[in-house]
Amino acid sequence: MSLQLNASDRSALRGDLGRARQIAMEIVVSMAEALEAPHLIDIESAHIDGCGYSGQAGLDFAELLVAGGGRVAVPTTLNITQMDLLRPDRWVGDPAIPPRVRRVAHLYEAMGCEPTWTCAPYQLSIRPSFGAQIAWGESNAICFANSVLGARTGRYGDSFDICAAITGRVAYSGLHVRENRRAQCVFRLVDVPEPLLREDVLFEALGYFIGATVGSLVPAIVGLPTTATEDHLKALGAAAASSGEVALFHVVGVTPEARTLEEALQGATPLKEVDVTMADLVATRALLATDDPGPLSAVSVGTPHFSLAQFEQLLTMMNGRPVHPDVDFFISTGRHVLGQVSERGWLADLERAGIRIVTDTCLYHAKLFKFRTGNVMTNSAKWAHYGPELAGKNVAFGSLAECVESAVAGKITYAHNAWHEA
Repeated sequence: MSLQLNASDRSALRGDLGRARQIAMEIVVSMAEALEAPHLIDIESAHIDGCGYSGQAGLDFAELLVAGGGRVAVPTTLNITQMDLLRPDRWVGDPAIPPRVRRVAHLYEAMGCEPTWTCAPYQLSIRPSFGAQIAWGESNAICFANSVLGARTGRYGDSFDICAAITGRVAYSGLHVRENRRAQCVFRLVDVPEPLLREDVLFEALGYFIGATVGSLVPAIVGLPTTATEDHLKALGAAAASSGEVALFHVVGVTPEARTLEEALQGATPLKEVDVTMADLVATRALLATDDPGPLSAVSVGTPHFSLAQFEQLLTMMNGRPVHPDVDFFISTGRHVLGQVSERGWLADLERAGIRIVTDTCLYHAKLFKFRTGNVMTNSAKWAHYGPELAGKNVAFGSLAECVESAVAGKITYAHNAWHEA
């Protein structure tokens, strides 16, 4: 099968629309040919994961595109970078890095990208509608867009994402095609106590278990409550995309392409069926903790970025109490959410309690603070997965409520419930 291009595609390939558009189209076409796609399709938006400084090659590529007149053809948002651009004085790493980070940021903004600097673009006021064809980078954002919004995107990587944004085109293949979105594996929760089904940590552990089990296949999940929130589903997807290559999941009765299991399967027979037991989830939760008997040094939440609803929950949990002086408490969030937090007067309360807000990045990804000696506690399976290697810290893993109680007490504190009694 040969790839069919329209007149505009061919014009871009000839260089009629500028050198940057030509380079971008060459890359999009090469990808489509490798995927054996029949043709390209238009996209409505893009989210760029390659907008941070990850080495000279990425910087050079952005320079090349800008020099060639590169401009995005669709609304395009930017993922996190390597530093807090609003508070550059926080950087404690190699002093040669921040100028390069800022240069890459400037180049992507020069191409017309919106400086959102968040890994949770689905928390913005405008987001893709059901069935929208998009090109998003960043694993958790991809998973959320496909699964929770019902938009359609492949799992696009650095440098390709900006090419899709400049051309406004991608291959008609993979998860852009309805038939490829059907569930291939079914996971059933069989003996999980009802109270735990409402806990944030359940979605983290379940997502991590599913990702490690399913790889890149599309899972359908049976047994989660219909009251699951977007933050619960955000956590599930981020965890599954960290331990596996999950880019789409269906929660029966919750997500838009899974009103029933039959709909999620599109009438097909699943390749695999798995009963998820409480023992599986307890074992998975244990895998996410590398804590030792050492002290608690920090709490880090907001991976993916904290939502406004999570800030409200956290303030209620804090109940006016201060963070223990021996513990650093960090929350990573998007600058747009920070603006909403500030407008509501919550920022002053958080800072008075000793909590530090980080924007534009993630703490396992950026050298903003020198962690004290001891464990870092998180409610994020993604942080727990990447933190030990990237931040060099042992990790304690628990719910948001357990993170708050630990930060206030100055020591790792777990609730007495079925998680620890199983």
